[in-house]
Amino acid sequence: MKRAFPWNEQVDVISSDESSSSNPGVEVDNGSVDKKSMDITIDQPARQEPFEDVVIRRAEMYQEYMKQIPIPARRGSLIPFDTWMGLAKSIKQLYGQPLHYLTNILVKQWDQLRIGSKDENRSLDSIIHPSKAEASIWLIEEVHRQTTSPHHMAKLWLSDPMHYAFVDSIFPQI
Repeated sequence: MKRAFPWNEQVDVISSDESSSSNPGVEVDNGSVDKKSMDITIDQPARQEPFEDVVIRRAEMYQEYMKQIPIPARRGSLIPFDTWMGLAKSIKQLYGQPLHYLTNILVKQWDQLRIGSKDENRSLDSIIHPSKAEASIWLIEEVHRQTTSPHHMAKLWLSDPMHYAFVDSIFPQI
């Protein structure tokens, strides 16, 4: 912000209703002030969009980006895993792709559903075949990438201040 005069000096503010002078360069308010001699430069802050609009726009950009990333067609190896989140992490590393925000939320919820079950401490790949588990994640990922409403996702992001923790920072070549 540029300031041509120090802010600690007193400044008389004159509204146009109080002006009774016929001279356009002079207004009277307990004395004369020559507007032409006052050099006041105050940069107006840029108009900011409401936070909700920014989040919606970011969600739209995110969704468009995720639609462009192709789901891997070939899956040749079995990935051992103990938890759904562990499988998701391995998939990200193996294929070098991010998983959709909603997929990351879903695998976290799937792991939470196991808490308190009799098989809670059992390795998940001994309960569900690794190929089926991986195929399930890719199927859900495709649904999230292709059909998620950016407005719904923005609403979720607005309700969760920590949403960025579930947005992967992997950027593959498209």
